[in-house]
Amino acid sequence: MADKSMPLILTALSRAAADPVGLPLHGTRTAPGLFAATAAGKLAAQRCKEEGYLRVLRTETRGKAALEVCTITEKGLAYLLAQTSPRQVLEDLVRALQSRQAQADELLAVARQMQEGLEALRATAEKVLEQVSRPASVGPAASANGAETWPAAALACLARWEASGASEDCPLPELYRQTAASLTIGQFHDGLRRLYEQAQIYLHPWTGPLYEIPEPPYALLIGHEIAYYASLRR
Repeated sequence: MADKSMPLILTALSRAAADPVGLPLHGTRTAPGLFAATAAGKLAAQRCKEEGYLRVLRTETRGKAALEVCTITEKGLAYLLAQTSPRQVLEDLVRALQSRQAQADELLAVARQMQEGLEALRATAEKVLEQVSRPASVGPAASANGAETWPAAALACLARWEASGASEDCPLPELYRQTAASLTIGQFHDGLRRLYEQAQIYLHPWTGPLYEIPEPPYALLIGHEIAYYASLRR
């Protein structure tokens, strides 16, 4: 039995040494294993477990079958090196390492492509949102004087809003209606950016789904966030 099982055992231990994350003890049609599911393979597998050459890492259920996933032990590696050429074992390990490296490189390439796609999609979404939030004009024609005096009116409006005890920060559509009737939405947004950069106001993001924004044209793109509320900064 030992003579017949020796080639099967050495081949299995070589595979196990080259795949430390574990392989099924017995293979299936779709998943190769350390031993074939034959009578000889089962006897050789049982001997490896009894001798302590292999240990079970986990048990996986595939369909109706329960597969033992095994890895080589230190005793199994020592037995393999004693029965075969260490050079052959090393060459097998180098080939396995090269194969894993190629697989890792492919996965990294796919990950980079996905990241580039995400960045491109984000950039496109920002451009579309910019167009949505900057129509040509809303309401009466723009007034230069109105644009110059609007910041003070906006700050006063936010102070009143805060004093009223409202449960949320002032929505930008409401701030526009109360203070910027003579401005385009583009001028309104420019004024908000200036107040934000001058540290006079906070701009708070919309945290729900974009399609639920009640009045999208008034939303403001700040960095990677969609601002929809404002409050005084003290």
